[in-house]
Amino acid sequence: MAGGSAGREVPVVLSVLGRPPAGRPPGVLAACDGSDGSLWALDRAMTEAELFGLPLYVLAVVNPAPAGYPPGMAELVQESVETLVESMADGLRRSVAAVQRRRPVPYAGELSLHVVLGNVIEVLLEAATRQHTLVIGTRGNGGFARLLMGSVSSAVVHHAACPVLVVPAPPAA
Repeated sequence: MAGGSAGREVPVVLSVLGRPPAGRPPGVLAACDGSDGSLWALDRAMTEAELFGLPLYVLAVVNPAPAGYPPGMAELVQESVETLVESMADGLRRSVAAVQRRRPVPYAGELSLHVVLGNVIEVLLEAATRQHTLVIGTRGNGGFARLLMGSVSSAVVHHAACPVLVVPAPPAA
């Protein structure tokens, strides 16, 4: 969606591909799962997209069956997968709106939201292939654990084909 997003609901693209639609220019890719860490990363991704004048692609990944389905089960759980995807799309819209409300000046650049089915790490690595920057949050529960990255952020730092910006939690007030 060109021309900004303030005050408008941004449509969510459901894609089985791990990247924004073909023909789109490279941009800033923000991984968002609705966690506090991903919201801090989304805010920073908006800033990066503004600074570089690039589109912002916000990506949520749904992995409905981490271990795969036994034969014949895929058809039985299809309705549940569709509900999960809709829920993730709604959560993605709410996450963007929440970050926009916190910003002194709302992000007004090109913004598109994508929900992709698949393994989180594989999808993020594929999606990052043609991007300017991938922005992702970390996890931590305080103390020493705050110094450690989660498995997803660690994997993309080591294997992404573009620069990765890992956004830590803000300091406790």
